[in-house]
Amino acid sequence: MRKIISLISALVISMVSFVGVANSADSKKPIVIPTHNWSSQVVMAYVIGGIMESMGNNVKYVPADSQAVYESIRIGDVTLSHEVWESAFGKSFDTARDKGGVLDWGDHEARTIEDMGYPDWAAKYCPGLPDWNALKSPDCAKAFATPDSGGKGRMLEGPQSWHGDLIPQRIEALGLGDLWTVKFAGGADALWAELKAAEAEGRGTIIFNWTPNFTDGKGFTFIDFPPYYDGCRPVDGGDGKCGAPDGYLKKAVNENFPKTHPNAAAMYKKLSFNTSQIGAMAALVDEDKMTHEDAAKKWLADNKKVWEEFTHDH
Repeated sequence: MRKIISLISALVISMVSFVGVANSADSKKPIVIPTHNWSSQVVMAYVIGGIMESMGNNVKYVPADSQAVYESIRIGDVTLSHEVWESAFGKSFDTARDKGGVLDWGDHEARTIEDMGYPDWAAKYCPGLPDWNALKSPDCAKAFATPDSGGKGRMLEGPQSWHGDLIPQRIEALGLGDLWTVKFAGGADALWAELKAAEAEGRGTIIFNWTPNFTDGKGFTFIDFPPYYDGCRPVDGGDGKCGAPDGYLKKAVNENFPKTHPNAAAMYKKLSFNTSQIGAMAALVDEDKMTHEDAAKKWLADNKKVWEEFTHDH
């Protein structure tokens, strides 16, 4: 009888173990990772995808709008977002999460700034910077004029899909509209091309930039606009004079991801990059001129000890 009981117990334990393994196995359905229009985001997409593939997962990459992607995650067309910048995308993320279907999956170690600024060599064209009040000087504005700016100083914003009219509204709210105009770049590459062109032409330039980025440590300063506070932006009923917040860099997932891909989801929960790591990913493309895919492969090869820590116990 004892032998029969022992055999039954062993069988039950085996069955429980089998069920546990089966339940913990990731689905073969592809994990859909979005790509946007700035280098660190695209390289990191392939880095994260590479880590997940090393764990046996199938991965699919899809181009996606950087604002609408959170609704895509909510309805399950996209699995995750790995660079939720608070200033640019926090509101879209909150809206989708509040509807249900999107989970906050934690923050990267890196903190973010997303605002207008200038390369340090351009400070000589506008004494008083980084204080935004220096922009009130007609001589300052004149030194930042370009053929397409109508005699005004030009600020080159990122693509309009990133922030809408946030920066033009700020310039008007601060009373700078008679001296400055805001133009929108077609993509991040146009911002970096503007830095080179302005230096070659001997004129000042103010562009939208962010950190973490490859420009970290290269001599770039953000303008000190009036401090950000909750409710200061026009979309929230504010006067629009405020600068950007010191923000989070968040991860988001579809609510079913931890159920369909528990191992990948657990790894992704643990995954966190710091400012220098993210800047290095961008530099491989923006400075070293590698493709996004090759940049990711190199980063993974050079930083195996970093990313393998995220996969432990999964």
